[in-house]
Amino acid sequence: MNNAQLIDTHCHLYSEDFFDDRTEMIRRAIATGVDRFMLPNIDSRSIDGMLELEQEFPGRCFPMMGLHPCYVKEDADDQLEIVRDWLAVRKFIAIGEIGLDFYWDLAFKDKQLEVFRKQLEWSLPYRLPVVIHSRNSLRECIDVVKEFTGIRGIFHCFGGSVEEAEEIMDLGMYLGIGGVITFKKAGLDAVVREIGLSRVVLETDAPYLAPVPFRGKRNESAYLTHIAEKLAEIMEIEPQEVARITTQNAANVFMQS
Repeated sequence: MNNAQLIDTHCHLYSEDFFDDRTEMIRRAIATGVDRFMLPNIDSRSIDGMLELEQEFPGRCFPMMGLHPCYVKEDADDQLEIVRDWLAVRKFIAIGEIGLDFYWDLAFKDKQLEVFRKQLEWSLPYRLPVVIHSRNSLRECIDVVKEFTGIRGIFHCFGGSVEEAEEIMDLGMYLGIGGVITFKKAGLDAVVREIGLSRVVLETDAPYLAPVPFRGKRNESAYLTHIAEKLAEIMEIEPQEVARITTQNAANVFMQS
């Protein structure tokens, strides 16, 4: 892409999936033009690895702080206390990954809602964007965000309708678009063609959801170029223009805090 600079707004580069080649994988991404990486936290167990990457790649790897909805279990209050303590002692790029997940387990549905609202509430005094996970819960996540005034951030891994996208954009939020855009039967291409790129940011969700032609394999941040190229094809513009727009959008989200 002629050295166009891209931002991977959502990647779990601390994952054990990268145990054997983590540093080389990040350097590969940088060589392709992906020069910044936003790292969503999961729970207390992911913090050390995330902060180590920040140390190894200063100015490139930026940690978030939050409790992922899939990890809202019996110890959720203790986990939330850890999040609050970290937010109080240092700067993070965002509060994330937070939200709701009603796909795997509904046993903690009410607790997920409580934890989500609490973390949204914390984003306001810290003036931080939020990064929202909304698997099988997009409608509920939109409705919870509407309870607050002044929330900004990203609906990560967006896969909803044109109407839902417009509703999110009307809230001043952005849409995270990743490898799913390259899946033939996903239907996301038609949604993006309709709404345009004014509120789109790029993400890999590495090591998950690798784009075509790597679908089903380990995802990595270097593959962000395939997502940008697919968006260029959909919008009938140059990949460099996709890079320019989406990188500016990511800066609008993360660099105002």
